[in-house]
Amino acid sequence: MSPVLGVPAPAYGEGGLSDVLPSVAASIGVPGGVPRWALPPARSAVVVLVDGLGYDLLRRRGGHAPWLRSLFDDGRRVVSGFPSTTASSMGSFGTGLVPGTHGMLGYEVLVPGEDRLLNELSWEDGPVPERWQPRATWFEKAAAAGIDVMRTGPGFFDGSGLTRAALRGGRFVAAKELDARIDATLAHARSQPATLTYLYWGDLDKVGHVHGCESWQWGDELETIDRALARLADGLPADCSLTITADHGMVDVPMADRIDVAHDAELAAGVRHTGGEARAPQLYCEAGAADDVLATWRARIGDFAWVLSRDEAVATGLFGAVRPEHLARIGDVVVAMREARAVVDSRYQRPELLALIGLHGSLTDDEVPVPMFHVPPKSN
Repeated sequence: MSPVLGVPAPAYGEGGLSDVLPSVAASIGVPGGVPRWALPPARSAVVVLVDGLGYDLLRRRGGHAPWLRSLFDDGRRVVSGFPSTTASSMGSFGTGLVPGTHGMLGYEVLVPGEDRLLNELSWEDGPVPERWQPRATWFEKAAAAGIDVMRTGPGFFDGSGLTRAALRGGRFVAAKELDARIDATLAHARSQPATLTYLYWGDLDKVGHVHGCESWQWGDELETIDRALARLADGLPADCSLTITADHGMVDVPMADRIDVAHDAELAAGVRHTGGEARAPQLYCEAGAADDVLATWRARIGDFAWVLSRDEAVATGLFGAVRPEHLARIGDVVVAMREARAVVDSRYQRPELLALIGLHGSLTDDEVPVPMFHVPPKSN
């Protein structure tokens, strides 16, 4: 718990998503930094990221995942970061840095000097990704160390803005179905003397958004993933490790528990851009209006959300260490829901986004903690 306003800032210093790749890379001989966890040495490594697989959510619904459940005793519950959203978490995962340092600070953030928001997930009309996030990724570091690096995911990820910003390095192999990605991963792990393979799977997050993370559809998708990961683990070479993690968890938010800024003149007053996302809005204010916006939002929603100024959000450590050049990307007012509530803005957000049931982005235990399961090489 942060001393600032009682906000539960992520405990980055105790181990998080940003520590996963550096620790795995060190275990296969990649130099450059002190790993958080001293993992057993391996010739090669496979890292799987399951989008939306929150640790506490997995604990609660682990009956659908007997193989993953068997890893809990030796697994770790680590922080994804704030905001607990894919774009920011992928920056942390790929670079090994906290959000304030790599600068990917939300689903939608201000482009300083341009008076517009950047969607860091779609990257539509975005800046050059390598300039927006110029720090080397661990995939680049592994490739530079002579490790054969391969990443597999949907074809549209190849060369996308988010991929270039957070996950560049090595080569990309497109595969649509989960079994095809498992097959590509197994083939790569067996192909070279030293490999690092990254597999991304996003359907659990999609199902959670559309049907809710407490739905039977979410449980069915988790069962599919569990069977596929068990097959992957069984098929890996004896000297190859397997690490499984995630980017965030999720919360189901009833439609009745959402406020739409488009129909609330008091909350809309002084707000120029509503960035962030429904569970963690970042408000970019009209000149001179930030103090009034902060006071109004605290008075209106402060009983179910943390409402902070930019300076307070930075001081409380929400984003970890923030580089000076990234400060302007953060909202003048930063909001984080502490109950199953949300704030939307239908003036700008697409109808299909407004209809989503499962949401994430805030600081609750259902959103921030993610698993870090490491299966060492069978030869150890």
